[in-house]
Amino acid sequence: MLVFWEKPFPKSAHLHILPLTDDECCVRIQKMNAQADVPIKPKEFEVLDAISQDATVTQSSLASHLGIAVGSVNWYIKRLVGRGYVKVSHLDRTRLQYDLTPEGMSVFTDRAMQYVKDSLQIYKSFRQKAHSIVAELKAREISQVCLDGDDEIMDILRLTCLEAGIGICDAPNHVVLSSKGQDYQVVFQQLKSQAD
Repeated sequence: MLVFWEKPFPKSAHLHILPLTDDECCVRIQKMNAQADVPIKPKEFEVLDAISQDATVTQSSLASHLGIAVGSVNWYIKRLVGRGYVKVSHLDRTRLQYDLTPEGMSVFTDRAMQYVKDSLQIYKSFRQKAHSIVAELKAREISQVCLDGDDEIMDILRLTCLEAGIGICDAPNHVVLSSKGQDYQVVFQQLKSQAD
């Protein structure tokens, strides 16, 4: 039951009593506490992700998975419940079930979609840089390069070279391609002659 009163509270004030079920009360409190303009923290998102995959996940297993203390997991869950993103229910005396609310699912989906958009934007950027390097190599009539590195950024460059017909060799030749921060680097090396 929720009670509202007028301010100031005189002795003769009329109380307005609105009968609400426990669920209705919880939903109203969650909606009042939800702060849509406050960005969700990375660990909160990880907790939402884990809950979306397994509603009966324990705080202990979450703590192990996230690499944080159980008390921190408890704090994140309370924060998510307070913001209206997660609902907690008792399975039995010792087990809890965590469910994403519609608001929680919306935040989770929005964040996941933003991650996908950002990832595609980064991929497009590296792909454009790789195309520029390959065009320069083609203009210099270079048909074979050595790639220094074996990560996702270099995989984009490897794919672009192969698509353009530029061979990849294992041993360094006179052209070595590598990644440096958010860019690619081309190094033209002088090869020593066999007589040296």
